[in-house]
Amino acid sequence: MRALQVYAGAHARAHLRDRGLAPADIGAIPAAAGGPKGLVLNPLDRFVFGHWLNRSTQVVHLLGASIGAWRMACACLTDGEQAFAQMAEDYIGQRYEHAPGRAPAPDHVSDVFGARLAERFGGREAQVLGHPRYRLHVFTSHGRHLLGREGRLRTPAGYLGAYLANAAHRRAMGAWLERVVFSDGRDPLPVPLRDLPTRSVVLSPANLQPSLLASCSIPFWLRAVHDIPGAPPGAYWDGGITDYHLHLDYAAMPRHAEAAALVLYPHFQRAIVPGWLDKSFKRRHRATPRLDHVVVLAPRPEWVATLPNGKLPDRDDFKRYADDVPTRMAVWQRAVRESQRLADEFAELVLRGVPIEALPL
Repeated sequence: MRALQVYAGAHARAHLRDRGLAPADIGAIPAAAGGPKGLVLNPLDRFVFGHWLNRSTQVVHLLGASIGAWRMACACLTDGEQAFAQMAEDYIGQRYEHAPGRAPAPDHVSDVFGARLAERFGGREAQVLGHPRYRLHVFTSHGRHLLGREGRLRTPAGYLGAYLANAAHRRAMGAWLERVVFSDGRDPLPVPLRDLPTRSVVLSPANLQPSLLASCSIPFWLRAVHDIPGAPPGAYWDGGITDYHLHLDYAAMPRHAEAAALVLYPHFQRAIVPGWLDKSFKRRHRATPRLDHVVVLAPRPEWVATLPNGKLPDRDDFKRYADDVPTRMAVWQRAVRESQRLADEFAELVLRGVPIEALPL
């Protein structure tokens, strides 16, 4: 049984069929929100950034929301491959104090998680912001009006409003939440962002860690991050709220004759869902022309069925295993070990330099 399936938009499928895939073809790499699901991409990340992409010289834009932002920040460290391995160890080993039968307090989760980010990125901001080739873009969701500040009553009321607005039309959610992207100041994000109200803030040593924490701050599970340096004041939450899988207008990226500027997307599923609040709206999961230049690397569903519990790791595992942390850790560790096959099969495809037959998105 094969573990990896390649999917691609119309232009990218033709390119793969005619020329295969080379490191120089890549102009951007998105990284989705999705919590523990992202763990199965860890070996693939280590191969792409540690062995394959460094065979080219072009600038590559790295776009991340939530765990995806953490992953892409790891890629920008000088020891990126080791940073990815450490990230998997950190994520699997999460422990939070809590009363029996109750979820841990959001303040506690934020404090513990923020301390871990400080441990991994503190004093290394210059590496992330000065990488010679990679340009990091961290996606966050910035509260507006009622969600401008976190509060016991205003936050649930504000998110109810955001849900109802989004149900009517995705752009209507912008009345409650806007997208704020913290971007490498050397090169702007080459993807136009017209689907939601959007602001861009230059990444700096002062706001790198706060923006990463904000991008990972799931509402009601972690507290919001307020008043990030250099950014508009207010509350910032998980980037996956506005951009769950970063379904952006990649087809509008500037392209040059000498470079295909494909978008390589290591993902844990075939569909690229626009926002977290769109999960229940299946019609919004369909591919669009905006993804014509996108190549998705995803696990095959039949391979996923061979993993523990027949699924990818997910947040429900925290409830499934409750205080049995060693068992949860063992299950997630096995999933990461098994997902080495994704990296091995991708390496087999690209190192041979042969045409690739991809399925449509």
